[in-house]
Amino acid sequence: MALTQQLARVSQQYLDRCCGVAASASDGDPDWDPPDEDTLDLDWAIWQLLAFYRRMQPDAWQIAVVERSIRGDRSDTIAFLDHPGMYDGFDGPPALLAPAAVTEVAHALAGMDIGHLLERLPAYRDLGGFSAFSGDPLAYLAEHFDLLQSFYGIAGRRGMAVVVWVD
Repeated sequence: MALTQQLARVSQQYLDRCCGVAASASDGDPDWDPPDEDTLDLDWAIWQLLAFYRRMQPDAWQIAVVERSIRGDRSDTIAFLDHPGMYDGFDGPPALLAPAAVTEVAHALAGMDIGHLLERLPAYRDLGGFSAFSGDPLAYLAEHFDLLQSFYGIAGRRGMAVVVWVD
């Protein structure tokens, strides 16, 4: 089973419902099942984008933005989602970005243009990056970054929180 980066846009009401369900369930299952249109599976693309940034532009401010978008704010950990029905336990428990933080991340992501970085892809591949990748890594990274930007943009406009985890 491959590990992938997962995100879900949720309202505070939905989080409260899941917390209540988990508290009353004998096994603590939060009955987590946000609507498909409010979830995003980023595969492993964003992790590879971060590795690419760290290798080619190690001082780039964008690294912190992308990391926060997929790691959440660990101080806001949502303990009731730390359940095997929610994630496989390989990485840390799910983390939350509250609506105000989502707006900050959405704004920062909207201000990012990864085109300049992607121009350096041939040099990165010469250094061993994407060595086992079959296909077009430029299109793969660009597509998944666009999905991340759009996902956060919608969450920010709707005043939603974002839950992030690896599964």
